Amino acid sequence: MDYEEIKYGAMSREQQLESSLAFPILMRKVYLWMTFALVITGFTAYYVATNPALTGLVFGNSAVMWGLLIAEVLLVVAISGAINKLSLVTAALLFVLYSVMIGATLSAIFFVYELGTIAQVFFITAATFGAMAAYGYFTKKDLTSIGRLAFMALLGIIIASIVNIFVGITAQNLIFSYFVVLIFVGLTAYDSQKIKEMMLRAPDAGEKMQKLALLGALSLYLDFINLFIYLLRIFGSSRD
Repeated sequence: MDYEEIKYGAMSREQQLESSLAFPILMRKVYLWMTFALVITGFTAYYVATNPALTGLVFGNSAVMWGLLIAEVLLVVAISGAINKLSLVTAALLFVLYSVMIGATLSAIFFVYELGTIAQVFFITAATFGAMAAYGYFTKKDLTSIGRLAFMALLGIIIASIVNIFVGITAQNLIFSYFVVLIFVGLTAYDSQKIKEMMLRAPDAGEKMQKLALLGALSLYLDFINLFIYLLRIFGSSRD
């Protein structure tokens, strides 16, 4: 019996009941927030891609594009690092703002890939994500080691991506994309298990735990977006 089990066993019957009732509420919020963010991102991406003025603003000025990319990183850091200081409403609004920014930058895919291809890859991503999230949720195996390996590999990918901006290695792009997909497949399963365990230990469904559920939604949202981008690179057919 680990510490968390001992802690749970020390709860009163009323506290145990409240905790068990909180779990399904919080898990629903995780996936509702994640889905809501994906919908916002999709609509934003399509709107920007079909609006010449916004397209010119985002892609016609490198300062705007770099500003968006930097702001996206800062928003993730702000939400994750200051979640305890933020109100639930503020954290949710920042998540929505982040989803809009991702949508704006992601609108570029509509100029590179056919709409049918984007839709097809989206469903492939949804199926892959769903399968791995379900595996992470239901498996009894501890996925901590997989999560750590995937995270370290992700750090390597970030460094390689920065280097590739200056070097421009194109011959290995496809292999690189397969590698990234494998990493986010592992992270999806790990994050799903981690979120479930965290929500199982929730004493209630109050604001503090709802903010943690929002963080969980952000993690899964990032897993989905990255899976989609790199699967699109693998399966997508360029318009050229």
